[in-house]
Formats: sequence, C-alpha cells, structure tokens
Amino acid sequence: MTSRSPLSNDARPPRPRHVLLLGGTTEAAALEPLLDGHPRLQSTVSLAGRTRKPGPSRLPRRTGGFGGAEGLATWLHEHAVDALVDATHPFARQISANAVVAARQTGIPLARLTRPSWEAGADDRWIRVSDLAAAGRTLPALGRRVLLTTGRQHLEAFEAAPELDYVIRTIDPPEPPPALPRVTWIHARGPFTAEDEARLLREHAIDVLVTKDSGGEATAAKLQAARERGIPVVMVERPPDAPGVPRFHAPQAVLDWLEALPDTHG
Repeated sequence: MTSRSPLSNDARPPRPRHVLLLGGTTEAAALEPLLDGHPRLQSTVSLAGRTRKPGPSRLPRRTGGFGGAEGLATWLHEHAVDALVDATHPFARQISANAVVAARQTGIPLARLTRPSWEAGADDRWIRVSDLAAAGRTLPALGRRVLLTTGRQHLEAFEAAPELDYVIRTIDPPEPPPALPRVTWIHARGPFTAEDEARLLREHAIDVLVTKDSGGEATAAKLQAARERGIPVVMVERPPDAPGVPRFHAPQAVLDWLEALPDTHG
C-alpha cells in the first residue's frame, strides 16, 4: 500500500487568508501585533505615505495610493486579498469611500476599525460645524488668537479669516503652506498631556481651539485644557460611516471578525 505524500493536494493546509489593512493610525498599529504571525492570516499594511516617518511594523508594507477605487479593486484582485480592513483616520474620506466601492466590486468583506467620537461634557463649550470651511467662517466671532489642530491638509479654509492670529500644530509641515500672514507653527506628534496643552494655551494666549472630532486618547488632553480655561472649541464633525459596513472600536473585535469569516478557498 502506497502512503500519501505530505505534499499531496488533499494533505496541504489551506492557504492563509490574505488581509489588506489600510493603516496609518493608532488603531491600525494596535491591530498589527494581533495579525503578525497569525496561523490563518497573512496580512499586508497599506500606508498613504503622507506621514514622513511612520512607526515601525513587522508586517509587509506598501506605501502610496492605489489610483482610486478601480485601482484598489485591481490590487485586491491581483494580490488575492480575502478581507479588507479600513483602519484609516476618521477623516480620510477618500480612501474610505474607495474601500467601500472596491469591496463591493470584488465581493471582498470589508470592516471599519475606528476610534469612538469624543463626547462633550457639561462644562465644555463646543461649537459643532460640518467642515473646515464652516470652522473658518465661525472663528471671527469667537476670538482673535486661534489654535488649529486639524492636521496639515486643507488649511486654506482659514484664509477666509486672515486677520486672526493662528497657532497651527501639525506633525509635518503643510505643502504648500496656507496664505495666512500671522502664523506660529508648531510641529509635534502626540500624545500630549493636559499640562502640556494648558501651557500651550496659556503661553500663546489662545482664545479659541479648532479641532476635528478624531476621537481617541492621544490628543484628547487639549479638550480638557480648553474646558479648564473656559475656551470655546470649534469641533469639526467626522463624516458618517458607510451603511452596511461593520464598524469596530477594538482591534480584538476586528480579529474576531476576520477569524469568523467563511473560508473561500481550501
């Protein structure tokens, strides 16, 4: 009787499920160790390339855009991706929209990993606005000295109020910088402590803070500092999640979702 070869088709273990993680956030970085070395998952991390010095990773990486939803769908097909996880920033509208379209075109399961929104407390003075343009229009009535912590993109929205004094904090310098005549630049990466933020508000005599509802703990201290100083906060609301896409706030919940997906190959 002839024994079977350990490499015969019916004896081979199933191919690991290929996961594409759209990353670049704290949440994505927290998910990566759960994916690294997983016996049933083979993962690739995709970064947009906007941050000049991304953190280290043990997973294979690709950097740069895909060429829209069609390009992403092509990449998913060519690389035999079995599941897609969108863990990009809550305000990364375009890549999230592209992920939804590409997942529908290819039939690949898609999940969203995102941090919870911030919630205002009784002592907070928040003015919620729909976008940065609305934030720029709101500022002149709130104060002269403005702290902007909305990131380095689309700062031209504040050119509508050039008479104000701006302190703009970003990780990397914007390219090109906005045409604002009165700007103090701060290039720094969080997390920041409440003491750090209180000192910043005090030393620059800030009248109003502008930020996005990014959520998370790394940059929440500025809200506490503004609350304690009675400073109003112009809060740019995040875009809504796509309907029908499962949303998770915990990396472990995403891993559970991935492990529960039905096998599509043997």
